[in-house]
Amino acid sequence: MFEFHKPTLFLSNIKGFFLIISSLFLINVKSYSQVPKKIKTIIIDPGHGGSDNGARGEYEGTLGSREKNITLAISMKLVADLRKELPDINIIPTRTTDVYMSVHEKAQFANEHHGDLFVCIHADAVQLKTGSRIVGYKNETYHTTKYVGKGKSRKKVVTKHTRRVPIRHYYKIPTSRKGTSTLILAARQSDDKIKALEDGDLGFNTDDDDSTANINYESPEYKASALLYSQNYFRKSYQLATLVQDQVAQETGRPNLGVWQRRVGLWVLHATQMPAILIETGFVANYDDERYLNSEKGQDEIAEAITQAIVKYKKQVETPKSISGNPVTSDSK
Repeated sequence: MFEFHKPTLFLSNIKGFFLIISSLFLINVKSYSQVPKKIKTIIIDPGHGGSDNGARGEYEGTLGSREKNITLAISMKLVADLRKELPDINIIPTRTTDVYMSVHEKAQFANEHHGDLFVCIHADAVQLKTGSRIVGYKNETYHTTKYVGKGKSRKKVVTKHTRRVPIRHYYKIPTSRKGTSTLILAARQSDDKIKALEDGDLGFNTDDDDSTANINYESPEYKASALLYSQNYFRKSYQLATLVQDQVAQETGRPNLGVWQRRVGLWVLHATQMPAILIETGFVANYDDERYLNSEKGQDEIAEAITQAIVKYKKQVETPKSISGNPVTSDSK
């Protein structure tokens, strides 16, 4: 049975805990608002690869696309554009050829390279409906049975018949859904993000001067800091995702399907220690989208739009602001 023999000590501990939380909050607000972290490294991840084809074009009239090839082509153009626009930034692709990496390996790769942004390129798909058409006819034989007579004279009579039946060809119908969407970690999944951050193999991303060797992962201080980090990732991921969606719609004229929060799967969004987004560039199951995604024009436009969105994001997060949100000037105190 719990007894409050020392209420003063109990209240002191509670007060101390909230003081820790408040201090961490203020430190994070200051570090992310007044002295923004410079973006030094951006990880570009072409989805799937190697034995993992990803989505495939399977409808009637498809080009037979494999998602892994589309994502690699767009990602390589994106890497080239970013290196041109941001020559001082380290742009690192997770793969440059058709090789397989598990999502755990990709997240670890991004964390080990100290990425400040993680941008994953994908192509979308949906469950396709099946259609059919008559392509000819054939004669089909069938039999009917009846009994005639009564008693011992009752007999079974089987009659053979022939009828003309259609021959049907079945095929997948392309989806009418097309356009670009961007996925981020759901805000309510902060616990999942913290679990990934608490993984001993991944560690916890801190400033260069801090050491993670002696961190107590069960301490209230660490859990509070991890929560603040996860919340900061969500805000910045949403900020970048919105810029990507707006820029792609503006430069390509294609449908903007919005920013979506995923609540299941997507380990690369869970386990990366940085703002992370996953861009579904289009639908390989849509006639127009598939051809657009496979064209030089389409790949160039998408890569350029994402590049410009990242450039805008970089300027926004690196522009010093006061806690109130107003830009810091030389007269600010």
